[in-house]
Amino acid sequence: MSIETALLTATIGEVAPRIASGELSPVALTEAMLRRIAAHDGALGSYLTVTADAALADAQRAGEEIAAGRYRGPLHGIPIALKDLVNTEGELTTCASPILKDFRPGFDAAVVERLKAAGAISLGKLALTEFALYGYHPEFKPPDNPWKAGYWAGVSSSGSGAATAASLCYASLGTDTGGSIRFPAAACGVVGIKPTFGKVSRYGVFPLADTLDHIGPMARSVGDAALMLQALEGRDPRDASTRTDAAQDYAAAAARGVQGLRIGIDRRYSTADTDPVMSEALFDALEVFARHGATIVEFDAPQLAEAAHHWMAVCAVDALIGHKDLYPTHADRYGPAFRALLEFGTTVTAVDYARATRQRQDTRALLNEMLAGLDVLACPAMPTPAGPQPDPQAVMDVHDVPALVRFSAPTNFSGHPTITVPNGFTADGLPTAMQFIGRHGDEAAIIRAGAAWEQLTDWHTRRPVL
Repeated sequence: MSIETALLTATIGEVAPRIASGELSPVALTEAMLRRIAAHDGALGSYLTVTADAALADAQRAGEEIAAGRYRGPLHGIPIALKDLVNTEGELTTCASPILKDFRPGFDAAVVERLKAAGAISLGKLALTEFALYGYHPEFKPPDNPWKAGYWAGVSSSGSGAATAASLCYASLGTDTGGSIRFPAAACGVVGIKPTFGKVSRYGVFPLADTLDHIGPMARSVGDAALMLQALEGRDPRDASTRTDAAQDYAAAAARGVQGLRIGIDRRYSTADTDPVMSEALFDALEVFARHGATIVEFDAPQLAEAAHHWMAVCAVDALIGHKDLYPTHADRYGPAFRALLEFGTTVTAVDYARATRQRQDTRALLNEMLAGLDVLACPAMPTPAGPQPDPQAVMDVHDVPALVRFSAPTNFSGHPTITVPNGFTADGLPTAMQFIGRHGDEAAIIRAGAAWEQLTDWHTRRPVL
C-alpha cells in the first residue's frame, strides 16, 4: 500500500520505529500528510492554518538529526497539529475570532516548546469554537465530523478531533474547560486525555476559564496519547498551577492489562438524562472487562451531577477576567455565543461564585472518596452521540448547559484526570465513547484502563472513509 493509505492512518507507535531505523523519511511522511490535508480538508474544515513550509523545514531537520544518530524519541519526525489558541511564535493564533485574526505571538507556548524538544513536527493550527466555548463566530466554519458529513465534531477542540480521526495528523492538542477534549474525542472516535489540573503547563495558551482549563493530547490510540502526555507534562514556573508529580512509566502501565483492575460505576448517574446508546455501550464494555478479570464496583453518588449546575457561573466569571483587555471594548466583534457568555458573567453574583466554589470543594472530596480503593471510575464520555451540526451561532439557554456537561464538568471542577476511549458505533455509524476517571496525578491508572480496553477490542482501529 502507498504511504498515503497505509502509514497515514497508522498510529505513532507503528510509524515511529520506521522513522528511528531510517526506513521512513520524516520529509516523505510530512509531504504525504500535507497532500492528504490538501485533498480532504477543504470539505472537512479541520485546519484554520496549514504551515507547510515550516513543517517541511522541521521535517528536513528531523531527518538530518536522526541520520546523524541524534534520535530524540518516538515523537521525533511525527507530524502533529495544534489547536489554534496555542501560541506559536510568528504564526497566526486566532482563537477562531476576528478579534485576533492577525495575531502572531512573539513566543511559543510551553507545550509547543516541549513538542519541539521531542522532535514533533507541527502541520498547522486547528479549528475551534470561538475562544473555546461552544459556538462559532459567523466568519468561521465549523468542522465536519469525519464519520458523517454535516454532523457535529464536538465542542471547542472540534478541529483537533476531526483532524486526528481523519488521519490529517497523527495526534493533536486540545483544551478542556467543560468537556472540550472529551466531546470531540467521543464524537470523532479518538482517544483524548484531560490530565490532572496542572499536569501540563498552560503558559502561552489563551484561557477560556483559567481555574478550569486543562490542556492535553488527542490521538488514535491510548499508547499514542500517552506518548504525547509524557512529552507535555511537567512543572513550569511560568504557570503557577503546574504540579511536581513524580514521573510515571505510562508504557508499563499500558502493558499491565485488565487482570485485577478495579472499576467503579454509578449506573443511575450514567443513565439519567443520557441517550441509552451511550450508557448501554458503557455497560456492555464493563461486562467485557468483568469477563476478563476486572472487578466492577457499584456505588450510588447522584450528587456528582451537581457540579454541572454551577459550572457556567465559574466559566463566565473566569472568562470575563481572561477577556478584560478585549471586553467590553470589542463587544460588537464577538460572535453571539461567546458574547452571551461574557454578558452572563456580568450577572453572576459573589454569592453565586461562592456557592460554585463550595461545590468545587464538595465535588473534589466526593470523587476522592469514590476513588478510594479503586483504580478508576467509569461513565459515558458525553450524554449523546454526535448529531447533525447545530446552528453554529445559536446561544444556549443557561439552564440547558448542565445537561450537556453532566459527565465532564465534575472533573473540571475537581481537577481529576480522565481518558476518553471509543467503545462502539450507533446505527447511524457515529462513534460512542466512555471515560475513565483517576486519582489526582495518577494518569497511569487511566492509561492502564484505556489500554486494557484496546487489548480486548478493536474499536480504536476503525477509520472513517473520507
